[in-house]
Amino acid sequence: MPSRRHFLAGLAAVALPRLSWADAGNPAFLSAAREPSGAYALFGLDAEGQDLFRIPLPDRGHAATAHPTAPEAVAFARRPGRFALVIDCVAGRVKHRLDIPAGRHFYGHGAFLQGGEILATSENDIESGEGRIGIWSRAEGYARIAEFASGGIGPHEIRAWADDTLVVANGGIRTHPDRGREKLNLADMRPNLSYLSAAGEVLERIELPSDLHQNSIRHLALAPDGQVAFAMQWQGTPDAGVPLLGLHRPGGTVVLAEADLAEQMAMEGYAGSVAYAADGQYVGITSPRGGRLHLFHPDGRFAASHRRADVCGLAPGARGVVLTDGMGGVFRSGSAGLSRLALAERAWDNHLVAIPS
Repeated sequence: MPSRRHFLAGLAAVALPRLSWADAGNPAFLSAAREPSGAYALFGLDAEGQDLFRIPLPDRGHAATAHPTAPEAVAFARRPGRFALVIDCVAGRVKHRLDIPAGRHFYGHGAFLQGGEILATSENDIESGEGRIGIWSRAEGYARIAEFASGGIGPHEIRAWADDTLVVANGGIRTHPDRGREKLNLADMRPNLSYLSAAGEVLERIELPSDLHQNSIRHLALAPDGQVAFAMQWQGTPDAGVPLLGLHRPGGTVVLAEADLAEQMAMEGYAGSVAYAADGQYVGITSPRGGRLHLFHPDGRFAASHRRADVCGLAPGARGVVLTDGMGGVFRSGSAGLSRLALAERAWDNHLVAIPS
């Protein structure tokens, strides 16, 4: 029989209103940044790029993942980092710190599954080099409840392709914290795109042609109709001009999208972020090295190129896509060009994360 304490706790849980993102000011985006003082923080931004909240971080952040309904975000350290903080975006405080097992580090990304009850994190098993996916229960205070193989080496961004299916960008690059960010296996790396069940079963695995085995699959975006876009970072000679965007539908073949050779070479072999426009009419990739935004149609045809120095963060906006740069700028883009929304005294980090509407 339930105790009186449990009975009262249940009544309290029913009586308490469930907070939503509206209680945090209806932010449209999350992004980490470095401030002029050298401090790091996670910011919530409205649809026009204006600050809604600021939450300090202990070190450089990379990406965050937003709970689909509750005003909670998980902020991840830059690879190879060990902090992942669950943040109450209404109270502006850290609620939980994820305790990654010894011998692991995070790869900077995570994804919510099952309506937000489960958090999945991309991780590295340091000694074996095997990619792992950590599974955490929100109902149990973000306790770690399971883990399984990522399907490759160096899993970076992961996305919930469906409520019980993960799509994983296995970048293929082995690293070790004792060697900093040195890449240890460039000669024989094999990146892949893997679809995994919530229990860790590999449902489908896609590898690139052998001449592109050094094209590290890093970041992911999902179209409204379920198409997957993946952004790549070339580890071979910088002037190769290889494609940096792949498009895939489960069960289908990969489309490798590229611009004309001059524009492709201007990207300097590096795509830092990828996102679809909210209506799915085009998909973009950014290159902070090349100072470019490239836009493509969903069938892989090149649409446009726009220039912006040190541009990297990219997310769907109410119209077109929204971008951030390392000089504090927030921009909106469509096929016609860029328009500035906001400017702040900070350096935005690599990713701009859209909060589910």
